[in-house]
Amino acid sequence: MTSLKDAQQVLLMYGLMMGVGMVVAWGWSHFDRRTFRGVGVWVKPLKFMSATALFAMTSAGLMQMAEVTPAALPWFYWIAVLIVSTSTFEVAYISLQASLGQASHYNTSDALHAAMAALMGIMAVCLTASQVWLAWVIWAHRSGPAVSLTLIAIVTGLMLTFVLATVSGFMLGARQPAPGKGLPLVGWHVQGDVRPAHFLGVHAQQFIPAFGLIASWLPAYFPAKAGYVVFIVLTTSYVLAWWRLSATALQVRS
Repeated sequence: MTSLKDAQQVLLMYGLMMGVGMVVAWGWSHFDRRTFRGVGVWVKPLKFMSATALFAMTSAGLMQMAEVTPAALPWFYWIAVLIVSTSTFEVAYISLQASLGQASHYNTSDALHAAMAALMGIMAVCLTASQVWLAWVIWAHRSGPAVSLTLIAIVTGLMLTFVLATVSGFMLGARQPAPGKGLPLVGWHVQGDVRPAHFLGVHAQQFIPAFGLIASWLPAYFPAKAGYVVFIVLTTSYVLAWWRLSATALQVRS
């Protein structure tokens, strides 16, 4: 019989594997000094490995936080399989292209590379769609009739991850960032770059549930409804920030 531990082990082991991959890629980058569009060829694989590890481990954590009936557990396992399979394809292809010193995204130089770029897009949508699936399972199989602020925050965060990340992902797919290193650590450019908005979209998975946890502590010190008000304000501000970053990038590049 499938248990929560099965799904979590899949995701946590996968996150650990991505961590090992990051160490290897980081170490090799000190020997492989090639650049592509002004950036080291191993920068993109490192970014995707770190984001994928965090995505998988956060999914495992949200499964643990959610109070669900045993009927949800088989669904959790297959959601974990979807997360691992789709993100593995992306990371593997991005790393392969990095080793060749070639582009993975926006590479339509021939039919094969165009097909692989399109397939990466499909896998990315399926990866974020895993969060809608997870939200539905958590909501449909909640253990009791009561709806807590924590449950609302988890489900909202998962849904927003799909919506915001998918929309900004399509915008990013149509607008290649400018070459060069950009800002330290993240590599974003100040103007005309959709990646900051995409970052907020992908990481709604972490931020929105965190808002719920923070807001859920407030009723101990303030009126009961204060937590819900704070959560709504924080979540609305987050979505507006995503919208602003998206609109600014589109305006600059138009």
